[in-house]
Amino acid sequence: MELGLIGLGRMGGNMRERIRRGGHTVIGYDRDEKVSDVHSLSELVDRLAAPRVVWVMVPAGEATQSTVDELAELLSEGDVVVDGGNSRWTDDKRHAEQLAQRGVGFVDCGVSGGVWGLENGYALMYGGDAQHVDRVRPIFEALKPEGEYGSVHAGKVGAGHFAKMVHNGIEYAMMQSFAEGWELLEAADEVTDVREVFRSWQEGTVIRSWLLDLAVNALDDDEHLNELRGYAADSGEGRWTVEAAIDHAVPLPAITASLFARFSSRQEDSPQMKMIAALRNQFGGHAVERSK
Repeated sequence: MELGLIGLGRMGGNMRERIRRGGHTVIGYDRDEKVSDVHSLSELVDRLAAPRVVWVMVPAGEATQSTVDELAELLSEGDVVVDGGNSRWTDDKRHAEQLAQRGVGFVDCGVSGGVWGLENGYALMYGGDAQHVDRVRPIFEALKPEGEYGSVHAGKVGAGHFAKMVHNGIEYAMMQSFAEGWELLEAADEVTDVREVFRSWQEGTVIRSWLLDLAVNALDDDEHLNELRGYAADSGEGRWTVEAAIDHAVPLPAITASLFARFSSRQEDSPQMKMIAALRNQFGGHAVERSK
């Protein structure tokens, strides 16, 4: 099938390639003309045969809103828009209603996979009406990992981004646990090879995981993480998870504590945050700050 893809950055560019490898036609637009297939959103829409499917992969907030605003003027009845960025789930209903006024469908899709998704596939969580989801399903199949799992119609509009938000909240807490354990091992005189302790956990233990593998990768690159500053940003999903927990009266002590630990990284050079920064760089290509 044909797909218009808006936003060809770190994830969007790799997603375009994986979809093309799946045998589909992708026309991509980005403000960076060096990677863009067309010069404007209007040209992208004109190049697609109706009914169209357009996937948006731009930063949450104003960038997504302005893109939806423009698409609402360009698209026609029967087209479908997919928001695959990290938008807040509360924005999805508003976008769906805005596009529905023009007869355009809307699907929200949480995407996980980072810089590894091109080769390994992307975990996908999407929300929306079944008829709109079915229109996009061939693209979901091209993007997802091989096998039975990795893709889910999570519910109605907003469900995809809500599920991805909770996924990222869990990710916060898991990374924080590895970081705290690493700092404690580094502080103990009795333990002389922390990196190899982490490596030994990769087989046969209940905490073996992809995050553990990435931690070992980071320690192989910089055994004591001396080259990193202990600073880790929070991109929004952790805060939204805690806010949703408050709204639903659901206790989230581990996730909430991991969010506050990110804030502590802004006050001093935290050893734990070196590991968090290293893990975010490993799985998502997120920028790190080097120590001076």
